[in-house]
Amino acid sequence: MDALYTAVATATHGREGRAVSNDGKIDLALAMPVELGGNGQGTNPEQLFAAGYAACFGSALGLVGRQAKVDVSDAAVTAEVGIGKQGEGFGLKVSLRVELPDTLDEATGRKLVEAAHQVCPYSNATRGNIEVDLVIE
Repeated sequence: MDALYTAVATATHGREGRAVSNDGKIDLALAMPVELGGNGQGTNPEQLFAAGYAACFGSALGLVGRQAKVDVSDAAVTAEVGIGKQGEGFGLKVSLRVELPDTLDEATGRKLVEAAHQVCPYSNATRGNIEVDLVIE
């Protein structure tokens, strides 16, 4: 694959440090969530992954909607990223909650969401590695 764009960010001190993008648009304090024993005084990698996945999936849904000539511009995607023990290490799981416009019938909505899941780079990167549930609301 030839990259059309490459994002660059550096994290220091792991989950208790900072994350900074090379262009300075991201400069965040990182902290373990309270649920994992941290103080929760910063964002964490799961929140960043959730935000990226939700935005990317929304764009993929817009693309397949336009291709099908279906307006999904009012759709909203919420990504829930869970972290837990997996074997000797840790693993992630994702629920993508897609709120579609009321004017869209259920069958068409499901078809578009499933098509977006095939197009979205985050979905392609996680396929076979992370459990991803698609929930249409």
